[in-house]
Amino acid sequence: MTDEVVLAPRFWVPLAVVLLGLAALPLAWLWAPALWLALVVSLFGLFLMLQSVLLRLVFTADALLVLRRQTLLRRFPYSEWLGWRLFWPAVPVLFYFREQKSIHLLPVLFDASELRQQLETRLPQLRTPD
Repeated sequence: MTDEVVLAPRFWVPLAVVLLGLAALPLAWLWAPALWLALVVSLFGLFLMLQSVLLRLVFTADALLVLRRQTLLRRFPYSEWLGWRLFWPAVPVLFYFREQKSIHLLPVLFDASELRQQLETRLPQLRTPD
């Protein structure tokens, strides 16, 4: 196992959110608030797209790192993890992990198969059942 693995970005989750927002546009003819709903959902999808471009998850020997370009944002030492799970295993869109002091729920903006492989390799005993 290499000591450091950087997950590749995956853009289909943000694209799906943008398309969901755009799909709600025709509903504006029937229900006026649908226009605002479509706008909010589409903007959220664009925000996720930007995050996919800027953020990187890096698995090191002792911690999960979250980087914005080359700047370290957060460090999550494996020694503090209590469990992890990928929701909807067939189409993973949410990544949950719990530390001793906090819970994290993140959209899967990265290669889901590599994410699962790294988690199962580095923290197999902490996996919560699907």
